[in-house]
Amino acid sequence: MSFVTVNGNAVHYRRSGTPGGRRVLFLNSLGSDLRIWEAVAVELGSRCEILTYDMRGHGLTQVSPAPYTLDLLVDDALGLLDALGWPAGTLVGLSVGGLVAQGMVARDPGRFDALVLMDTAAKIGTAESWNERIAAVEAGGVASVADAVVSRWFSPAFAKEQPASLFGWRTMLAQTSTAGYAGTCAALRDADLTKAAGAISVPTLVLVGDGDLATPPDLVEATARLIPGARFERVAGAGHLPCLERPAEIAGAIAQHLEASSAATAGEGASAFDRGMAVRRAVLGGEHVERATSAITGFDAAFQRLITESAWGTVWSSPRLTRRERSIVTIALLAALGQDDEVAMHVRATRNTGATADDIAEALMHVAIYAGVPAANHAIKIAKTTLSGMTSGEAAR
Repeated sequence: MSFVTVNGNAVHYRRSGTPGGRRVLFLNSLGSDLRIWEAVAVELGSRCEILTYDMRGHGLTQVSPAPYTLDLLVDDALGLLDALGWPAGTLVGLSVGGLVAQGMVARDPGRFDALVLMDTAAKIGTAESWNERIAAVEAGGVASVADAVVSRWFSPAFAKEQPASLFGWRTMLAQTSTAGYAGTCAALRDADLTKAAGAISVPTLVLVGDGDLATPPDLVEATARLIPGARFERVAGAGHLPCLERPAEIAGAIAQHLEASSAATAGEGASAFDRGMAVRRAVLGGEHVERATSAITGFDAAFQRLITESAWGTVWSSPRLTRRERSIVTIALLAALGQDDEVAMHVRATRNTGATADDIAEALMHVAIYAGVPAANHAIKIAKTTLSGMTSGEAAR
């Protein structure tokens, strides 16, 4: 189990999948925790680096007094990304998690490359309905509303065919803290992102279980229509939590959306230069690239364009290897060739590629065997100095 303090609150989170793969943050629903994403994470783990967490007052994350606001929940999610060194990524939000995801994109639109909204809307429910839920929970605890809530989470077929799973998920809900549940209900009551939804500019997929009783398909579709270019799909045979009833289908839809958004963001029809600049910034960091490009003169302009188009716009843009894998290969090759400055630069880039200190050490063992001990020994000294000087511990985790 992993914990980090964000906004003065202890947050429980889990990282899984492939370091250096597409980074995806999953945001869970009211009354649930990060376990609802486990089956989806397994399906996507070979291509994505996945972050799940328990929202404030849910699961193992610390409880703070109610009420909560959507801004507070957005602060928590963005703070978690900052604490873990995730400068960018894709968001997948379910129910209240979908509202938080919309709020994150509204707050920092340039940070996220794609959005998946599941069984959510720009505004969910009425003040009266949420006040009634808050009153019921404060009077009798979350367990007092568990049966009614769970009946809206799942399709009748799931409830009939998987009673043990139904019991387990109901138990998860019933064990949610009163303050955490009621506080989040208050955030849902007061949130209205109807205007903000129209300003979402990242590629967006909107999914809903066709049997969802909590956020009915028509409500979810209405939000999809607010978002420019959003694609809307119904998930057959699912209720409010399709990730539990149809995990393989949900993972497939997310994977397809990631591929489509990669083409749109990197520009399938864009020039190799534009694609290369985008990847170069993502790997080396925007500040480094700005410094490098500001130093270009007429003497080396053609050379710099060649590097951007060929190395970054072609080789590094290929999906055949993850950025972590390319990072490891690149460091080994540069070490073998004795390119000291380039070795240090690409060690620093592991902040963004997901390659670890152990990965670097293993690559340099191969250099020792296949390119010679002196070359490896020299590169090890450079790597150790560079790693020790990096302010973020993410590359060396």
